[in-house]
Amino acid sequence: MTRELLTGNGAAALGAKLAGIEYLPAFPITPQTEVIETLSKWIEEGSMDCKMVTMESEHSMVTAAGAAAATGVRTFTATSSQGLLYAAEMLHTVTGWRVPFVLVNVSRGLASPITLEPDHNDIMALRDAGFVQIHCSTCQEVLDSMILAYRLSEDAGVRLPVIVNYDGFYLSFTREPVEVPNQEYVDRFLPPFPTNQPRFSADHPMSQGVAVLGGSAYSYFKYQTHLALLNAGLIYKQITNEFQILFSRSYDPVELYKLKDAEYAFLMIGSFSCKGKEAVDQLRAAGWKIGLVRPRLTRPFPMDELRKSLAPLKGVAVIDQNLSLGMGGVLHQETAAALYPLITRPILAAFVGGLGGRDISAEEFYSMAETIREAVKTGETPPQRLLYTEKENTDMQQLQRIAGTHTTSP
Repeated sequence: MTRELLTGNGAAALGAKLAGIEYLPAFPITPQTEVIETLSKWIEEGSMDCKMVTMESEHSMVTAAGAAAATGVRTFTATSSQGLLYAAEMLHTVTGWRVPFVLVNVSRGLASPITLEPDHNDIMALRDAGFVQIHCSTCQEVLDSMILAYRLSEDAGVRLPVIVNYDGFYLSFTREPVEVPNQEYVDRFLPPFPTNQPRFSADHPMSQGVAVLGGSAYSYFKYQTHLALLNAGLIYKQITNEFQILFSRSYDPVELYKLKDAEYAFLMIGSFSCKGKEAVDQLRAAGWKIGLVRPRLTRPFPMDELRKSLAPLKGVAVIDQNLSLGMGGVLHQETAAALYPLITRPILAAFVGGLGGRDISAEEFYSMAETIREAVKTGETPPQRLLYTEKENTDMQQLQRIAGTHTTSP
């Protein structure tokens, strides 16, 4: 094992290389392009035996990835933001094909207005496409999740594509020390692409994704995909246990930080959870009994793990780096649904922040903690809050006057 300084994009590329990918359909988009550029360099140098093809769009890219995986080729591709949405039709299609491959999404806010900075609106918009979703908070986790993703995707009990998601700029271009496993250990954990599963071949033709008339057949196949996605949650636990034994790093479906004696918690995903942990440390030093809960999996949604970890708490501040327009944060909605069957459950406070890469300050973490503590005292759930300062509101009003457009102030 070696130790290297890697960006999130470098970690993703190295994970694909260690996994032994054989086919790479690609299309560039910021901030993902560095992943493909790195792999292209290794292929050109001869250090990777992989076929790379530049496609005309993300739609074609995912189509090619699914078709290649169906023939029994270990396949990888990557995108971001508008590219993920452009491929949306085929994301739903390839899960119906039940083909195993890995797609990296480097999260970036969606237009309009146009931004190059991150939030989770892109990945959350495709949460129902049928992909397994693994969310990373560090460059180390990006590298390891790539290896875990191929093992999970190719398992006979899953056979679904996997998205490995991480934040653009905050993680994609940030260098962190990463423990890089030896190839022999990766090969021991991740065997070659399985040959005993259905695959397209000229010698053995078969139909896949055929048209069906009548709801019964359609419902059957959709439900089978749903069951496979649920099964992925169980198999994920098994393979992460194996991974921990071999590599001494643990990746439970839900990360718990200083939760053992906690009364309150922040709940969030992505690289901003590192800011959340720093806030927890500061609040702990001030005498708060508070922790942090971070789902690594959002599909399948880890309902049982969240119920177990959150049920003993008095209050939870759910911080969404996405906004389902007209409703609110997706993570808050799904956490509330997961906890609903419990007779005794914590008060949930909903916060939306970090949109378009906006920072979440230490003061705002403290304010959110105060809000949830007061809500517990009164027994009343506070209204959803968009993290926004008075200064930002003033700036927006000035921008509105300059642009001559109407904007409703938060």
